[in-house]
Amino acid sequence: MQRRILLFLGALTMGLIACVPARQLEDANAKKDMLDAENRQLKDRVQVLESDLGETKSRNTELEQSNQKLIADTTEFGVNFRQIRAQYDKLNELNEMLSSKNVKLLNEAAEENRKLLEELEATRITLQKKEDELDKKETDLNALSTDLNAKGQRIQEMEELLAKQEGALNALKDKVSKALLGFEGKGLTVEQKNGKVYVSMESKLLFPSGSTAIDPEGKKALIELAKAIQDQTELEIIVEGHTDTDQLRSANIPRDNWELSVLRATAVVKIMTENSNVDPTRLSASGRSEYLPIDVADKAKNRRTEIILSPKLDELFEVIDQN
Repeated sequence: MQRRILLFLGALTMGLIACVPARQLEDANAKKDMLDAENRQLKDRVQVLESDLGETKSRNTELEQSNQKLIADTTEFGVNFRQIRAQYDKLNELNEMLSSKNVKLLNEAAEENRKLLEELEATRITLQKKEDELDKKETDLNALSTDLNAKGQRIQEMEELLAKQEGALNALKDKVSKALLGFEGKGLTVEQKNGKVYVSMESKLLFPSGSTAIDPEGKKALIELAKAIQDQTELEIIVEGHTDTDQLRSANIPRDNWELSVLRATAVVKIMTENSNVDPTRLSASGRSEYLPIDVADKAKNRRTEIILSPKLDELFEVIDQN
């Protein structure tokens, strides 16, 4: 393009030289010089522009390369972004799912915790009741223990008194047995049972059949017995008359076995009080007729008078009453 411009200018100059006069030639030369100067300026400008254009092209190339790189980076970034966005969406979905599960778990945990707290409170109340019951039982046990200790002491006192009574009863039996030793084998027995001493005298020793009059031998035995126990102020003496089953029918007294048993017991009491210092207030007489036999098959044994010596148990009853 520059070359074509130069050829045009040269042809123009030659034409002007051939056609114009000198003055015009000068003017033309002047214009030519001016144009040459402008041409040089244009050349310089063109060179600058070409240089700028080269730089611009180089810069454009660089920019194009940068743009291509940016496009590539943008494409890669877009791919990465889409991948990251997909991962983000998945993570977000997973997070929502986990959040939902977490809320559900929290609600379930809260409900379970509420139930556990209710159970714990119920257990606490139950334990408190049991503790209160245990405290009450402990109080009751302490009271019971105190009561048992007191009862144990009373039982010990009772055992001591019973042992004392047993010793006194043994001594009484021995004393009575010695006093009546001469009447053994004559229908007289001395026996200790039920905390009492029983002196049993068969009718053959005391009374003839159907009679209330005491034989001399029997009277002697009664007097010995009365003297042996007259100093025993803590004794209760019960005289019981017994008959066999043979019926006594008489218009005179005694008219039957009831009267016979009572009158015989009364006769024994009179002999004892008249011939000793036995306190009458400690004596009692009763008749049992035929209704307490010793041996149903042996009428002789059933016809008897029993003198029951019973120690007073006032001291023992006082201990029992404390219960």
